[in-house]
Amino acid sequence: MTETRTDTADSSSDVSGVEIVLENVVKRYPGQNEPAVDGISITIPAGEIVALVGPSGGGKTTVLRMINRLIEPTSGTITIGGRDALSIDPDVLRRGIGYSIQQAGLFPHITVGKNIGTVPGLLKWDRNRISARVDEMLDLVGLDPDTYRDRYPRQLSGGQQQRVGVARALAADPPVLLMDEPFGAVDPITRGLLQDELMRLQAELRKTIVFVTHDFNEAVKLGDRIAVLGPQSHIMQYDTPAAILSNPANETVEGFVGAGAALKQLTLTRVRDVDLTDVPTAQVGDPVDELRNRMIERKSKWGIVLDSRNRPLRWVSPKQLAHARSLESVGDPIGEMVSTQSTLQDALEALLEEGNASAVVTGRRGGYEGLVTIDVLVAHLSRINEEYSTDDTGEPS
Repeated sequence: MTETRTDTADSSSDVSGVEIVLENVVKRYPGQNEPAVDGISITIPAGEIVALVGPSGGGKTTVLRMINRLIEPTSGTITIGGRDALSIDPDVLRRGIGYSIQQAGLFPHITVGKNIGTVPGLLKWDRNRISARVDEMLDLVGLDPDTYRDRYPRQLSGGQQQRVGVARALAADPPVLLMDEPFGAVDPITRGLLQDELMRLQAELRKTIVFVTHDFNEAVKLGDRIAVLGPQSHIMQYDTPAAILSNPANETVEGFVGAGAALKQLTLTRVRDVDLTDVPTAQVGDPVDELRNRMIERKSKWGIVLDSRNRPLRWVSPKQLAHARSLESVGDPIGEMVSTQSTLQDALEALLEEGNASAVVTGRRGGYEGLVTIDVLVAHLSRINEEYSTDDTGEPS
């Protein structure tokens, strides 16, 4: 498929995704009276994440698989980057679309490196190019190439397998990524971390991502837009998360939103959008006295020790540094962290989990960015409550 690039004024990177358009797409299975998908029409903008959310059996996965023709539509048209998907050889089409599923779907009998290099190999990339791309993708998803390249999937945790699955889906640099409940089989903490990782990757890559989930909170967190689907993939509402939270189209959509819509608004704001505070930091090889003196000068009760790649390792206090000879092992491990791509809801959960008034924030490739505090979250939630307590005229509701 031809990849298009569109300049965006509000992003440091170009859009690498392409528009997907489904027009009156129907899927009927033999022996069934009613279609599984009955005439869905939807436009998925280039470079955005669109989440498909709805009840089980509503056809979300069927819609997703019709885009890359793992399931052939009965009627209707699907265009990807302006090209009719039905006019493209199915194998060629799929090699130009990344696909990530629940439990990663890795080939168990080959190494992580060979899993990631599968599609580039099918595209006849030379060996050196594939090897370089494998290492690049492992680094991109936060896995050290030297450590993980030659391991087998069974030697990885569930979260690590999902990271490899995403790396494999992106290895050939496709403009489109289809994700079918990719984080549904991992624990809640790992799931949150993987969601943050996807947001970080999307900020860099700007692919077009279609994301199927049954979890409305996940859809709100990840989606630029959400399509709430009913039976037979009828679209009940297709809009931004903010619009759906503030104005559900009907009682069914309101049921998906659930209670606590005001609190869910914390999911609409990223940590990157609020003011971060800071504490003195030093890398493990830096002199102890330099960090201690900066902490004393700033009257800071805590500092942070970073590794050689600027990633947070440990909290340290002036008392702990008083008799330390190096920063190699001094201090207390940092617990729950959030990223600049995390939501304020994630930050609140991290603060509650750790029982701290602030949480460490990381950015690109896990580098230290600052701290988000409980005061910032309380102030933001107060503003939300004020908005919910007034009507459109500004009068109390």
